[in-house]
Amino acid sequence: MSHSPIDRTAAWEVLAGHAGEMRKRHLHELFEDSQRGRTFTRKAAGLTLDLSKQRWSEATLERLLDLAREAGVPEAIEALLAGERVNVSENRPALHTALRLPSDASLVVEGEDLVPGVHATLAKLEAMVERFHTRQWRGATGHPIHDVVNLGVGGSDLGPLMVTHALADYRPADAAHIDVHFASTMDGSQLVDYLSRFNPETTLFVISSKSFTTIDTLSNARTARDWLLSRLVRDGNGGVDEAMVMRQHFIGVSAKPEKMSEWGIAEANQLEFWEWVGGRYSLWGAIGLPIALVVGMAHFRDFLAGAHAMDRHFAGAPLADNLPVLLALAGIWNVNFLDIRAHSILPYDGRLEYFAAYLEQLEMESNGKSATHDGREVAYSTCPVLWGQLGPNAQHAFYQLLHQGTQPVVCDFIAPLRRYDDVAEPETREHLKSQHRLTLANCFAQSRLLMLGDDAIDEPGERPGHKRYRGNQPSTTLLLDRLSPATLGALIALYEHKVYVQATIWGINPFDQWGVELGKQIAGETEEILANHAGGEHMDASTRALVAAVWQAEADDASRDER
Repeated sequence: MSHSPIDRTAAWEVLAGHAGEMRKRHLHELFEDSQRGRTFTRKAAGLTLDLSKQRWSEATLERLLDLAREAGVPEAIEALLAGERVNVSENRPALHTALRLPSDASLVVEGEDLVPGVHATLAKLEAMVERFHTRQWRGATGHPIHDVVNLGVGGSDLGPLMVTHALADYRPADAAHIDVHFASTMDGSQLVDYLSRFNPETTLFVISSKSFTTIDTLSNARTARDWLLSRLVRDGNGGVDEAMVMRQHFIGVSAKPEKMSEWGIAEANQLEFWEWVGGRYSLWGAIGLPIALVVGMAHFRDFLAGAHAMDRHFAGAPLADNLPVLLALAGIWNVNFLDIRAHSILPYDGRLEYFAAYLEQLEMESNGKSATHDGREVAYSTCPVLWGQLGPNAQHAFYQLLHQGTQPVVCDFIAPLRRYDDVAEPETREHLKSQHRLTLANCFAQSRLLMLGDDAIDEPGERPGHKRYRGNQPSTTLLLDRLSPATLGALIALYEHKVYVQATIWGINPFDQWGVELGKQIAGETEEILANHAGGEHMDASTRALVAAVWQAEADDASRDER
C-alpha cells in the first residue's frame, strides 16, 4: 500500500501511458473479440454486471487492479467492515453495513457488540409497523391512522422515497389502508398539498432527522404540529389535549433522543440510529420506517438480507471478480484516464423512477471532494457529475446529446430480466410481458448504438453528417434477476461500496459533507436579515439587491393590506 499521492504512483503512471493507447481504439474494434462479453461479465447476489462496453481491455483491467492494490483497497474494505474509524474528519466508523447484519452475527467495535442494539431497534420498528397494519395505531380522536407523512430531507427522504416506490408491488394486504407520503422541501409546497386534503384525525407525521436540527425538516414539522393542534385541540374536540396529539400523531427518528424529547415526541415513539450511520447511508435502519410501512417487515428484512449478501460478496470476492470493485475501477478509468466527467443513470423500469436522484446524493455528496485525508488539494478529478431518469423517457429527452453531442458521457443501464410473472389473467400477462420485452429491446439497442455508432446500422451508401453516429460511448449494463426487495438491497449496496472504493483510490473521505455546512450557516444569517429588515451591509452588492427586493415586496403587500 502506497503512502504517496495516488497520481504519483507507478500504477497511475502506467495507466496514464496505457490510456494514450486506448484512446485510439474504438469499441467496435474491441468487440472483434467474440468472448468479450463473457470476459467482462460477473454475477453476485441476484445481479449481473456487464462491463464489456467500457472502453478498456483485459490489460487495462489488470493495470487498474494494480492501482487498487497500490491504493490499499483490500485493506480499506476490511477496515470498513470491521468498524475502524474510516470517517477520518469526524473520527468515527461508517457502519451502515452493521444495520443489515443478521441477528446471529456479532460485530464488536471498540468493545461493544453492535448487533443487539441494531436488532432491538428493528424489533421496535416492527412493533410500530404491526400497530399500523392492524389498525391499532389510532389518532387522538380514536380513528385508525390512514396517511403517514415522512418529513425529512436528503438521506432521510431520498432513500425511503426511492425504495417505497420501487417496491410498491410488494405491499402486503394488511398494509393496503396505509398511504405513505413524503415532504422534503423547506418552502412547504409539498406539505401544503397534503394539509389541504388529509384528515387530521387520521394523519401521522414521521420527523426524520439525524441531528434533529435540520431547518428544512423542522420548519415542515412545526407547520404540521400547528395544523394538527389547531384542528384537533383548538376546534374543541372533547377530551383531546396537546399531549395526546403529540403522542398519537408524531414519530421521531434521530440520533438525538434528547432533542426529540424536547420537541415533544413521546419516548415510546422515538426510533434511534447512531452517529456511525451517515444520513445518505441510513435507509437500512429506523429511517426505513416508511419502507417497512409500505412493504411490511418480512419484505424489509429481505431487503436487508439482499444488501448483506452484497456485503459478503464485497468482503470475500477476489478483486478481479468483485462487483463493487470492478464498477468502481470502470469509473476511475473513465474519469481520470479518459477524461469523461459526466455519468448518466438510466433505469429501464418505471419502479426505479427515483433511483437516479438517490444516486446523485449517494455519489456526489460522498465523493464530491477536492481535499485528501491529509488536507492536500487533489491534482486529479474525483466524482463525475451524475444525472439521469427513466431510460424510456430519457430516449425522448437527452439521448440526442448522448448519441450526437460533443460531450462524452458514460451511462449505466439498469433493468430486471423478469417481470409480470405474477399477473393472474393470461392475456393481460402476455401483453405486459410483451411490453417488458420491448423495454429490454430498447435498453440493449441504446447501449449497442452508443458503443458501435454507425457500425450498428446496416444501411448502404454514405450517411450525411447530421445522421452520423460516432459511437465509442462507454456504458455499463446491470441486470437484476427480477426487481425484488433482495435484489434492490443488493443493488443499493453495490453502489455504496463502489463509492467507497473510488474514495479509497482518490484518497478522500466519502462519509462527511462539509461542503454543505457553510451554506446552511450563511442561509441562517440571511434569513435573520430578511426577517428583521436590518443588517446585510457586509454582503455583496448582488445579495443586498436581492434582499432589498424581498423587503420591497413585503412592503408592497403590507400597503395593499392596509388599503
